[in-house]
Amino acid sequence: MQPCPNRPLNCLSDARAFFHTNTTPLYFISPTPFNLLGNDNWVRNFFYLNYFDSFEGAHPRVFVPRRRDKREFGSMGDVCNHLLCDPETLAFIAQRGPGGKACFVMMDEKTRALADQAGLEVMHPPTELLRRLDSKTVMTRLADEAGVASVPHVIGRAGSYDELLALAHSGGLGDDLVVQDAYGDAGSGTFFIRGERDWDSCGADLVAQQEVKVMKRIRNVEVCIEGVVTRYGTVIGPAMTSLVGYPELTPYQGSWCGNDIWREVLQPAQTHAAREMVRKLGDVMSREGFRGYFEVDLLRDLDSEELYLGEVNPRLSGASPMTNLTTEAYADMPLFLFHLLEFMDVEYRLDIDEINSRWERGYGEDEVWGQVILSETSSDVELFTAAPATGVWRLDEAGHVSFARAANDWASVTDETEAFFMRVAAPGDLRCEGAQLGVLVTRGHLQTDDYQLTEHCRRWVNGIKAKFVSTPLTPTTPLVSRLVARA
Repeated sequence: MQPCPNRPLNCLSDARAFFHTNTTPLYFISPTPFNLLGNDNWVRNFFYLNYFDSFEGAHPRVFVPRRRDKREFGSMGDVCNHLLCDPETLAFIAQRGPGGKACFVMMDEKTRALADQAGLEVMHPPTELLRRLDSKTVMTRLADEAGVASVPHVIGRAGSYDELLALAHSGGLGDDLVVQDAYGDAGSGTFFIRGERDWDSCGADLVAQQEVKVMKRIRNVEVCIEGVVTRYGTVIGPAMTSLVGYPELTPYQGSWCGNDIWREVLQPAQTHAAREMVRKLGDVMSREGFRGYFEVDLLRDLDSEELYLGEVNPRLSGASPMTNLTTEAYADMPLFLFHLLEFMDVEYRLDIDEINSRWERGYGEDEVWGQVILSETSSDVELFTAAPATGVWRLDEAGHVSFARAANDWASVTDETEAFFMRVAAPGDLRCEGAQLGVLVTRGHLQTDDYQLTEHCRRWVNGIKAKFVSTPLTPTTPLVSRLVARA
C-alpha cells in the first residue's frame, strides 16, 4: 500500500518505500530507454514509451508501437511528439488509468499540448524557462553572477572571420578559439577555429546566430556532474570524465561519445570545488524558477588545474545512466528519484546537506564504470542486414566478442570481461555517417591516464561493430529516392 500523500516522507527509506509502492503511472517518453534504463527497478509503475525497439519486445516495461513506418525525425522532441500522436501508444497510456505523469529528455510546447491531450502531467519546468536556461550564453551570464568562472571568453555576434577575430582580440583570447552557438547539443554546436579555413567550414552556422560564445582554447578534460534542484537545495551526483571526439566512436570533432566514472576523477580538493560550482549553479537556477534534473560540464585545465564552467544542460543527459548507476552504489537511491519527488503528489523532508556530504565522500573502490556511445564513422551509405542483440556480451582474452545472455539493463555486468550492449540500429535501418549504433556499458576504465582509449575499450568497440552487417544500396532500394531528394 502506498504511503498516505498527507504524511510527509521524512527520510530516504520512506522515499524508497514510496517509490516501491507507487500507484501513479509514470512514463519516460523518448526514442530509447537509454537515459533512465534501470530506474524501473526502483519505481513501481514506471514505463518506457519508445520508438526504437532495442529489446525486441523482451523488456516488460518498454512499450514500442507495432506500426513504425520508416521516417526521418529532426530532433528527439519530434520523436516524442510522434509517439504522443500514435494510437497504440495512446491506448497503452489509457489502459493504465488517469493521473499519469511523463518525463522527457527533449520537448517543446507541442509536446506539452500533446501530453495534456493524453491526460499526462509533464514532470518538468515550463518550456519557456527550459529554453532560456538551455542557452549557453544565458547560463554563462548567470554563472558569472553566481561566482562560477568560465574559460576566458567573450559573447557577441560574428558575421565574418574578421569580426570573430576582432571579438576574440577584444577579450585577449588570441587566435586559437573555441566557438559555441547558444543551443548546440552534445558537441554539435561547438567549433574549433584556428584560421580562416576553419571558419569557412562552419561560418554559415555561426553567422546565423544572434550571439555566440567565443573562448580561448585550452588543454582540458571535460568533467560531468549532474544534480537535482529540490525545494531543500541541490542534490549533487558523482563526477565523471567525458569521452569526446574519438574518431573510433564519432565522426564529429568535439562530440560527446561516452563517460568514465571512478572515485578519483578529481583530487579531493578539486572534487569539493567542482561540487560547490554545481551547487551555486543549482542555486541560481532555482532563483530563476527551475526545479528538477540538470547536468553540468566542467572543464579541467590540464596546464593550470583550474576548473571552469563548460555548459549547463537543464535536463536529463547522456551522462544520466552513469550517475544513476553510481548513486545506487551509495546505498541510497538513484539521483533521478529526487527529480520525481519534486513532481509527485507527496510531501517530503530530506536533509540535502547531509546527503551531499555523504555522497562527496564517495563509494566503493571497485565501482568503476564506463559507457561508450557507438556511432557510424564511415561516410558510406548502406542498409543494415544484421545487428547485435541487446544484452550482456563477453570479451575473451583473444579479443573476440560473443553474446553471453539476455538482460534488461547493466546491473548484471559482473566484471571487465562483460558489457551490456543496448542496440539502437536494427536490420532495415540506414547505415550512414553519424547514425547511432548503440550503447555499451562495462566495468573498468575506457580511457588511459593521458586520455586515449584503452586497448580494452578498443577491443570492445571493434568487437561490437563487427557484429553489424550491411549491404550497399541499389537503385531499387526505397531509401535511395529519399537520399536523392534530401541532397
